[in-house]
Amino acid sequence: MSPITIYSTPTCPYCKLAKRYLTEKGVPFTDVDVSADAAKAEEMIQKSGQMGVPVIDVGGRIIIGFDRTQLEAALGSRA
Repeated sequence: MSPITIYSTPTCPYCKLAKRYLTEKGVPFTDVDVSADAAKAEEMIQKSGQMGVPVIDVGGRIIIGFDRTQLEAALGSRA
């Protein structure tokens, strides 16, 4: 199973939707608060080229925003 990381902030509504979606599907993920960790924020920017959240890393596949279709495709049989 590929590791999943969500780069997020506490006030981002789309971040909350993405985390709720994964939780409801029973898919484990690591939540990284980029507002509290500058190094992780820079890591997110390097991976995605984006400064906005959420950025979801599914085993190296980068999804910008909460795009349910792309997320389901990346998760495959796990969703």
